[in-house]
Amino acid sequence: MLASVLTTDCRCSEENPMKQILFPNNIQFWYETLRSMSHIAYGGADFGEVLSTAERITEGDFGSWYTEWAATADRVAGEAETALKAGHKVSARDGFLRASNYYRSAEFFLHGHPCDPRHDDAYDRSVECFKAAAALYTTPRIEPVEIPYEHTTLPGYLYRVDDSGAPRPTLIMHNGFDGTAEEMHFFGAIAAVERGYNVLLFDGPGMPGPRHHQGLVFRPDWENVITPVIDFAETIPDIDDTRIALLGLSMGGILAPRAAAFEHRLAAVIAVDGLYELGEVSVRNIPGAREEAERLLRAESAPELDAALGQLMSKDPISRWAINHGMYVMGVDTPRAFSASYLDYTLADGIAEKIQCPTLVCDADADMFFKGQPEKLYDHLTCRKTLMLFTTEEGAGAHCHPGAMRLATARIYDWLDDTLNTTVTA
Repeated sequence: MLASVLTTDCRCSEENPMKQILFPNNIQFWYETLRSMSHIAYGGADFGEVLSTAERITEGDFGSWYTEWAATADRVAGEAETALKAGHKVSARDGFLRASNYYRSAEFFLHGHPCDPRHDDAYDRSVECFKAAAALYTTPRIEPVEIPYEHTTLPGYLYRVDDSGAPRPTLIMHNGFDGTAEEMHFFGAIAAVERGYNVLLFDGPGMPGPRHHQGLVFRPDWENVITPVIDFAETIPDIDDTRIALLGLSMGGILAPRAAAFEHRLAAVIAVDGLYELGEVSVRNIPGAREEAERLLRAESAPELDAALGQLMSKDPISRWAINHGMYVMGVDTPRAFSASYLDYTLADGIAEKIQCPTLVCDADADMFFKGQPEKLYDHLTCRKTLMLFTTEEGAGAHCHPGAMRLATARIYDWLDDTLNTTVTA
Protein backbone atom coordinates (compact mmCIF):
# COMPACT_ATOMS: atom_id res chain seq x y z
CA MET A 1 0.00 0.00 0.00
CA LEU A 2 1.34 3.42 -0.94
CA ALA A 3 0.25 4.96 2.35
CA SER A 4 2.45 2.58 4.26
CA VAL A 5 5.62 3.53 2.41
CA LEU A 6 5.27 7.25 1.71
CA THR A 7 7.31 9.30 4.16
CA THR A 8 8.22 12.94 4.54
CA ASP A 9 10.52 14.41 1.92
CA CYS A 10 12.69 15.98 4.62
CA ARG A 11 15.18 13.57 6.08
CA CYS A 12 14.45 14.59 9.62
CA SER A 13 15.34 11.53 11.69
CA GLU A 14 18.53 10.52 13.44
CA GLU A 15 20.03 10.05 9.96
CA ASN A 16 20.38 13.80 9.84
CA PRO A 17 23.62 14.96 11.52
CA MET A 18 22.45 18.55 12.05
CA LYS A 19 22.43 19.10 15.82
CA GLN A 20 19.24 20.67 17.19
CA ILE A 21 19.96 23.03 20.06
CA LEU A 22 16.36 24.25 20.26
CA PHE A 23 13.16 22.37 19.33
CA PRO A 24 14.81 18.94 19.77
CA ASN A 25 11.80 17.08 18.35
CA ASN A 26 11.10 19.32 15.36
CA ILE A 27 13.84 19.73 12.79
CA GLN A 28 11.80 22.24 10.79
CA PHE A 29 11.31 24.62 13.72
CA TRP A 30 15.01 24.33 14.54
CA TYR A 31 16.10 24.94 10.95
CA GLU A 32 13.94 28.05 10.64
CA THR A 33 15.26 29.32 13.99
CA LEU A 34 18.82 28.74 12.81
CA ARG A 35 17.90 30.61 9.63
CA SER A 36 16.98 33.69 11.66
CA MET A 37 20.08 33.31 13.82
CA SER A 38 22.12 33.21 10.63
CA HIS A 39 21.00 36.73 9.77
CA ILE A 40 22.67 38.10 12.90
CA ALA A 41 25.87 38.29 10.83
CA TYR A 42 24.49 41.08 8.63
CA GLY A 43 22.09 42.85 10.97
CA GLY A 44 18.91 40.80 10.53
CA ALA A 45 18.57 39.57 14.11
CA ASP A 46 19.97 39.71 17.62
CA PHE A 47 20.76 36.47 19.42
CA GLY A 48 18.81 37.33 22.55
CA GLU A 49 15.74 38.32 20.55
CA VAL A 50 15.79 35.05 18.62
CA LEU A 51 16.39 32.98 21.75
CA SER A 52 13.69 34.63 23.84
CA THR A 53 11.19 34.30 20.98
CA ALA A 54 12.02 30.63 20.46
CA GLU A 55 11.63 29.91 24.17
CA ARG A 56 8.05 31.23 24.07
CA ILE A 57 7.03 29.05 21.11
CA THR A 58 5.23 25.75 21.62
CA GLU A 59 7.16 23.19 19.63
CA GLY A 60 5.29 22.06 16.53
CA ASP A 61 2.50 24.63 16.94
CA PHE A 62 2.35 26.84 13.83
CA GLY A 63 -0.02 29.27 15.53
CA SER A 64 2.36 29.73 18.44
CA TRP A 65 5.22 30.27 16.00
CA TYR A 66 3.33 33.09 14.28
CA THR A 67 2.16 34.72 17.52
CA GLU A 68 5.57 34.91 19.16
CA TRP A 69 7.55 36.02 16.10
CA ALA A 70 4.92 38.63 15.29
CA ALA A 71 5.07 39.92 18.87
CA THR A 72 8.84 40.30 18.67
CA ALA A 73 8.57 41.94 15.26
CA ASP A 74 5.92 44.40 16.50
CA ARG A 75 8.04 45.36 19.49
CA VAL A 76 11.24 45.86 17.48
CA ALA A 77 9.41 47.77 14.73
CA GLY A 78 7.81 50.02 17.35
CA GLU A 79 11.19 50.83 18.85
CA ALA A 80 12.57 51.59 15.38
CA GLU A 81 9.70 53.98 14.67
CA THR A 82 10.30 55.75 17.99
CA ALA A 83 14.01 56.04 17.21
CA LEU A 84 13.27 57.48 13.77
CA LYS A 85 10.93 60.13 15.17
CA ALA A 86 13.66 61.12 17.61
CA GLY A 87 16.20 61.48 14.80
CA HIS A 88 18.23 58.36 15.62
CA LYS A 89 18.52 57.12 12.06
CA VAL A 90 21.09 54.36 12.54
CA SER A 91 19.16 52.84 15.45
CA ALA A 92 15.96 53.06 13.41
CA ARG A 93 17.59 51.42 10.41
CA ASP A 94 18.93 48.55 12.48
CA GLY A 95 15.59 48.02 14.18
CA PHE A 96 13.65 48.01 10.92
CA LEU A 97 16.04 45.43 9.47
CA ARG A 98 15.51 43.05 12.38
CA ALA A 99 11.76 43.61 12.40
CA SER A 100 11.62 42.84 8.68
CA ASN A 101 13.31 39.50 9.25
CA TYR A 102 11.11 38.67 12.25
CA TYR A 103 7.90 39.39 10.30
CA ARG A 104 9.25 37.12 7.54
CA SER A 105 9.78 34.38 10.07
CA ALA A 106 6.33 34.95 11.60
CA GLU A 107 4.46 34.32 8.34
CA PHE A 108 6.60 31.39 7.25
CA PHE A 109 4.31 28.54 8.33
CA LEU A 110 1.12 30.32 7.30
CA HIS A 111 1.63 29.55 3.60
CA GLY A 112 -1.04 27.17 2.45
CA HIS A 113 -3.85 26.42 0.08
CA PRO A 114 -5.54 28.71 0.79
CA CYS A 115 -3.18 30.81 2.88
CA ASP A 116 -3.92 31.92 6.41
CA PRO A 117 -5.22 35.53 6.15
CA ARG A 118 -2.47 36.70 8.51
CA HIS A 119 0.05 35.71 5.83
CA ASP A 120 -0.44 38.78 3.65
CA ASP A 121 -0.32 41.23 6.55
CA ALA A 122 2.90 39.84 8.04
CA TYR A 123 4.55 39.72 4.61
CA ASP A 124 3.56 43.29 3.81
CA ARG A 125 4.86 44.46 7.19
CA SER A 126 8.17 42.71 6.48
CA VAL A 127 8.54 44.54 3.17
CA GLU A 128 7.43 47.84 4.71
CA CYS A 129 10.07 47.56 7.45
CA PHE A 130 12.77 46.61 4.97
CA LYS A 131 11.99 49.58 2.75
CA ALA A 132 12.08 51.85 5.81
CA ALA A 133 15.55 50.50 6.62
CA ALA A 134 16.73 50.79 3.00
CA ALA A 135 15.75 54.46 2.91
CA LEU A 136 18.04 55.11 5.87
CA TYR A 137 21.17 53.70 4.22
CA THR A 138 23.69 56.13 2.82
CA THR A 139 26.36 53.57 1.92
CA PRO A 140 25.36 51.59 0.02
CA ARG A 141 22.39 53.27 -1.58
CA ILE A 142 19.48 50.83 -1.73
CA GLU A 143 16.78 51.72 -4.23
CA PRO A 144 13.51 49.80 -4.70
CA VAL A 145 13.05 49.00 -8.39
CA GLU A 146 10.36 47.56 -10.63
CA ILE A 147 11.79 45.33 -13.35
CA PRO A 148 9.73 45.08 -16.56
CA TYR A 149 8.52 41.50 -17.03
CA GLU A 150 6.01 40.40 -19.63
CA HIS A 151 2.88 42.51 -19.00
CA THR A 152 3.82 43.53 -15.45
CA THR A 153 6.91 44.15 -13.29
CA LEU A 154 8.97 42.23 -10.74
CA PRO A 155 9.86 43.91 -7.41
CA GLY A 156 13.48 44.27 -6.46
CA TYR A 157 16.26 46.40 -5.01
CA LEU A 158 19.34 47.94 -6.59
CA TYR A 159 22.40 48.34 -4.35
CA ARG A 160 25.03 50.77 -5.57
CA VAL A 161 28.49 50.63 -4.02
CA ASP A 162 28.82 54.40 -4.29
CA ASP A 163 27.64 57.44 -6.27
CA SER A 164 30.65 57.60 -8.59
CA GLY A 165 28.71 56.26 -11.56
CA ALA A 166 31.65 54.02 -12.45
CA PRO A 167 30.52 50.73 -14.02
CA ARG A 168 31.05 47.92 -11.55
CA PRO A 169 30.73 44.15 -11.60
CA THR A 170 27.20 43.29 -10.53
CA LEU A 171 25.58 40.32 -8.85
CA ILE A 172 21.95 39.49 -9.60
CA MET A 173 20.48 37.51 -6.70
CA HIS A 174 17.22 35.71 -5.98
CA ASN A 175 15.86 33.38 -3.35
CA GLY A 176 14.07 30.05 -3.80
CA PHE A 177 11.03 28.02 -2.79
CA ASP A 178 10.11 29.94 0.37
CA GLY A 179 12.34 33.00 0.75
CA THR A 180 12.03 36.70 -0.04
CA ALA A 181 14.11 39.23 -1.93
CA GLU A 182 14.39 41.19 1.32
CA GLU A 183 15.97 38.20 3.06
CA MET A 184 18.75 38.19 0.47
CA HIS A 185 20.05 41.38 2.11
CA PHE A 186 21.30 39.11 4.90
CA PHE A 187 22.04 36.13 2.65
CA GLY A 188 24.78 37.86 0.69
CA ALA A 189 23.77 41.26 -0.69
CA ILE A 190 25.57 43.42 1.84
CA ALA A 191 28.54 41.03 1.77
CA ALA A 192 28.78 41.51 -2.00
CA VAL A 193 28.61 45.31 -1.73
CA GLU A 194 31.43 45.23 0.82
CA ARG A 195 33.54 43.58 -1.87
CA GLY A 196 32.79 46.18 -4.55
CA TYR A 197 29.82 44.62 -6.33
CA ASN A 198 26.62 46.37 -7.20
CA VAL A 199 23.71 44.08 -6.40
CA LEU A 200 20.31 43.62 -8.02
CA LEU A 201 17.90 41.62 -5.86
CA PHE A 202 14.49 40.60 -7.12
CA ASP A 203 11.52 38.33 -6.55
CA GLY A 204 10.59 36.26 -9.59
CA PRO A 205 7.29 34.50 -10.35
CA GLY A 206 6.28 32.20 -7.49
CA MET A 207 8.35 34.21 -5.01
CA PRO A 208 6.59 36.27 -2.35
CA GLY A 209 6.08 39.68 -3.97
CA PRO A 210 4.76 38.49 -7.35
CA ARG A 211 2.83 35.63 -5.75
CA HIS A 212 1.13 37.79 -3.13
CA HIS A 213 0.27 40.78 -5.23
CA GLN A 214 0.19 39.62 -8.86
CA GLY A 215 -0.75 35.96 -8.62
CA LEU A 216 2.39 34.89 -10.51
CA VAL A 217 3.51 31.31 -9.88
CA PHE A 218 6.82 29.53 -10.46
CA ARG A 219 7.84 28.54 -13.97
CA PRO A 220 10.60 26.08 -14.90
CA ASP A 221 11.91 28.04 -17.91
CA TRP A 222 13.71 30.51 -15.68
CA GLU A 223 15.69 31.98 -18.56
CA ASN A 224 12.50 33.80 -19.48
CA VAL A 225 12.68 35.48 -16.07
CA ILE A 226 16.42 36.23 -16.00
CA THR A 227 16.62 37.61 -19.55
CA PRO A 228 14.39 40.65 -18.80
CA VAL A 229 16.26 41.15 -15.51
CA ILE A 230 19.56 41.34 -17.40
CA ASP A 231 17.92 43.60 -19.98
CA PHE A 232 16.98 45.93 -17.11
CA ALA A 233 20.45 45.74 -15.56
CA GLU A 234 22.05 46.73 -18.85
CA THR A 235 20.13 50.01 -18.84
CA ILE A 236 21.88 51.11 -15.63
CA PRO A 237 25.16 52.99 -16.28
CA ASP A 238 26.64 51.86 -12.95
CA ILE A 239 26.55 48.22 -14.07
CA ASP A 240 29.40 46.73 -16.10
CA ASP A 241 27.40 44.51 -18.43
CA THR A 242 30.46 42.37 -19.21
CA ARG A 243 30.64 41.29 -15.57
CA ILE A 244 27.12 40.33 -14.51
CA ALA A 245 26.89 37.21 -12.35
CA LEU A 246 23.82 35.37 -11.07
CA LEU A 247 23.34 33.73 -7.67
CA GLY A 248 20.34 31.53 -6.83
CA LEU A 249 19.63 30.34 -3.30
CA SER A 250 17.97 27.03 -2.32
CA MET A 251 15.48 26.22 -5.13
CA GLY A 252 17.32 29.03 -6.86
CA GLY A 253 20.11 26.46 -7.09
CA ILE A 254 18.29 24.89 -10.03
CA LEU A 255 16.61 28.04 -11.37
CA ALA A 256 19.84 30.03 -11.78
CA PRO A 257 21.73 27.27 -13.64
CA ARG A 258 18.66 26.68 -15.83
CA ALA A 259 18.72 30.36 -16.80
CA ALA A 260 22.46 30.27 -17.45
CA ALA A 261 22.02 27.36 -19.85
CA PHE A 262 20.15 29.65 -22.23
CA GLU A 263 21.17 33.21 -21.22
CA HIS A 264 24.80 33.52 -22.25
CA ARG A 265 25.35 37.13 -21.23
CA LEU A 266 26.11 35.92 -17.70
CA ALA A 267 29.78 36.02 -16.71
CA ALA A 268 29.30 33.51 -13.88
CA VAL A 269 26.58 31.59 -12.06
CA ILE A 270 26.47 30.46 -8.43
CA ALA A 271 24.10 27.75 -7.12
CA VAL A 272 23.68 27.82 -3.32
CA ASP A 273 23.17 24.91 -3.11
CA GLY A 274 23.28 23.14 -6.44
CA LEU A 275 20.29 21.14 -7.69
CA TYR A 276 19.96 18.94 -10.76
CA GLU A 277 16.34 17.74 -10.70
CA LEU A 278 13.52 18.47 -8.27
CA GLY A 279 11.56 15.50 -9.57
CA GLU A 280 13.80 13.22 -7.53
CA VAL A 281 12.12 14.62 -4.41
CA SER A 282 8.68 13.75 -5.76
CA VAL A 283 9.44 10.17 -6.78
CA ARG A 284 11.93 8.95 -4.21
CA ASN A 285 9.32 7.58 -1.79
CA ILE A 286 6.92 6.15 -4.36
CA PRO A 287 7.61 2.41 -4.72
CA GLY A 288 8.51 0.89 -8.05
CA ALA A 289 10.30 2.17 -11.11
CA ARG A 290 10.71 5.90 -11.61
CA GLU A 291 8.85 5.78 -14.90
CA GLU A 292 5.79 4.36 -13.16
CA ALA A 293 6.04 6.94 -10.35
CA GLU A 294 6.11 9.75 -12.90
CA ARG A 295 3.18 8.22 -14.77
CA LEU A 296 1.13 8.12 -11.55
CA LEU A 297 2.01 11.72 -10.67
CA ARG A 298 0.94 12.99 -14.08
CA ALA A 299 -2.06 10.67 -14.50
CA GLU A 300 -5.54 12.09 -14.88
CA SER A 301 -6.57 9.89 -11.94
CA ALA A 302 -4.44 8.12 -9.30
CA PRO A 303 -6.73 7.67 -6.27
CA GLU A 304 -4.36 5.44 -4.31
CA LEU A 305 -1.52 7.95 -4.58
CA ASP A 306 -3.89 10.81 -3.74
CA ALA A 307 -5.00 8.95 -0.61
CA ALA A 308 -1.41 8.23 0.37
CA LEU A 309 -0.42 11.88 0.03
CA GLY A 310 -3.46 12.92 2.05
CA GLN A 311 -2.57 10.46 4.79
CA LEU A 312 1.01 11.69 4.82
CA MET A 313 -0.17 15.28 5.25
CA SER A 314 -2.52 14.31 8.06
CA LYS A 315 0.24 12.56 9.99
CA ASP A 316 3.29 14.70 9.27
CA PRO A 317 3.15 18.48 9.78
CA ILE A 318 6.43 19.03 7.92
CA SER A 319 5.09 17.37 4.78
CA ARG A 320 1.77 19.16 5.24
CA TRP A 321 3.49 22.54 5.27
CA ALA A 322 5.78 21.72 2.30
CA ILE A 323 2.92 20.44 0.16
CA ASN A 324 0.53 23.26 1.08
CA HIS A 325 3.20 25.86 0.39
CA GLY A 326 4.09 24.05 -2.82
CA MET A 327 0.49 24.18 -4.07
CA TYR A 328 0.45 27.90 -3.29
CA VAL A 329 3.66 28.82 -5.13
CA MET A 330 3.08 26.46 -8.07
CA GLY A 331 -0.54 27.53 -8.49
CA VAL A 332 -2.01 24.02 -8.38
CA ASP A 333 -4.95 22.56 -6.45
CA THR A 334 -3.85 19.12 -5.26
CA PRO A 335 -0.86 17.56 -3.49
CA ARG A 336 -0.27 15.26 -6.45
CA ALA A 337 -0.31 18.17 -8.90
CA PHE A 338 2.33 19.90 -6.78
CA SER A 339 4.49 16.76 -6.75
CA ALA A 340 4.04 16.43 -10.51
CA SER A 341 5.06 20.06 -11.04
CA TYR A 342 8.49 19.28 -9.61
CA LEU A 343 9.13 16.91 -12.51
CA ASP A 344 9.42 19.91 -14.83
CA TYR A 345 12.28 21.45 -12.85
CA THR A 346 15.28 19.63 -14.24
CA LEU A 347 18.67 20.21 -15.81
CA ALA A 348 18.69 16.74 -17.39
CA ASP A 349 18.50 15.94 -21.10
CA GLY A 350 21.51 18.09 -21.90
CA ILE A 351 20.38 21.33 -20.26
CA ALA A 352 23.21 21.48 -17.71
CA GLU A 353 25.68 20.85 -20.52
CA LYS A 354 24.52 24.04 -22.27
CA ILE A 355 25.92 26.28 -19.49
CA GLN A 356 28.95 28.13 -20.85
CA CYS A 357 29.96 30.51 -18.07
CA PRO A 358 32.06 29.52 -15.02
CA THR A 359 29.80 27.86 -12.47
CA LEU A 360 30.11 27.46 -8.70
CA VAL A 361 28.09 24.61 -7.20
CA CYS A 362 27.82 24.77 -3.41
CA ASP A 363 27.11 21.68 -1.32
CA ALA A 364 26.30 21.01 2.36
CA ASP A 365 27.27 17.74 4.00
CA ALA A 366 24.16 17.69 6.26
CA ASP A 367 21.60 18.86 3.71
CA MET A 368 18.28 17.34 4.81
CA PHE A 369 16.47 18.21 1.59
CA PHE A 370 18.64 17.56 -1.47
CA LYS A 371 21.58 15.36 -0.51
CA GLY A 372 23.56 14.28 -3.56
CA GLN A 373 22.03 16.81 -5.93
CA PRO A 374 24.98 19.26 -6.03
CA GLU A 375 27.36 16.49 -7.07
CA LYS A 376 24.95 15.38 -9.79
CA LEU A 377 24.79 18.92 -11.20
CA TYR A 378 28.56 19.30 -11.02
CA ASP A 379 29.14 16.02 -12.84
CA HIS A 380 26.94 17.11 -15.75
CA LEU A 381 28.59 20.49 -16.25
CA THR A 382 30.96 20.86 -19.17
CA CYS A 383 31.90 24.50 -18.49
CA ARG A 384 34.60 25.70 -16.13
CA LYS A 385 33.24 24.50 -12.79
CA THR A 386 33.90 24.33 -9.04
CA LEU A 387 32.25 22.19 -6.37
CA MET A 388 32.48 23.85 -2.94
CA LEU A 389 31.63 21.69 0.09
CA PHE A 390 30.58 23.19 3.44
CA THR A 391 30.74 20.91 6.47
CA THR A 392 29.04 20.38 9.80
CA GLU A 393 32.41 20.65 11.53
CA GLU A 394 32.64 24.21 10.18
CA GLY A 395 29.12 24.99 11.39
CA ALA A 396 28.09 25.29 7.72
CA GLY A 397 26.70 21.85 6.95
CA ALA A 398 22.99 22.69 6.80
CA HIS A 399 21.11 23.47 3.58
CA CYS A 400 22.32 26.90 2.33
CA HIS A 401 24.70 27.14 5.33
CA PRO A 402 22.64 29.08 7.90
CA GLY A 403 24.70 29.88 10.95
CA ALA A 404 27.86 30.32 8.89
CA MET A 405 27.15 33.35 6.73
CA ARG A 406 30.53 35.02 7.13
CA LEU A 407 32.31 31.79 6.23
CA ALA A 408 30.02 31.04 3.29
CA THR A 409 30.07 34.51 1.77
CA ALA A 410 33.86 34.72 2.11
CA ARG A 411 34.41 31.53 0.14
CA ILE A 412 31.71 32.22 -2.45
CA TYR A 413 32.79 35.78 -3.15
CA ASP A 414 36.48 34.94 -3.18
CA TRP A 415 35.60 32.49 -5.97
CA LEU A 416 33.61 35.19 -7.75
CA ASP A 417 36.44 37.73 -7.40
CA ASP A 418 38.91 35.32 -8.93
CA THR A 419 36.49 34.18 -11.63
CA LEU A 420 35.44 37.61 -12.88
CA ASN A 421 39.00 38.91 -12.86
CA THR A 422 40.08 35.88 -14.87
CA THR A 423 37.10 36.18 -17.19
CA VAL A 424 37.78 39.83 -17.97
CA THR A 425 41.52 39.49 -18.55
CA ALA A 426 41.48 36.15 -20.40
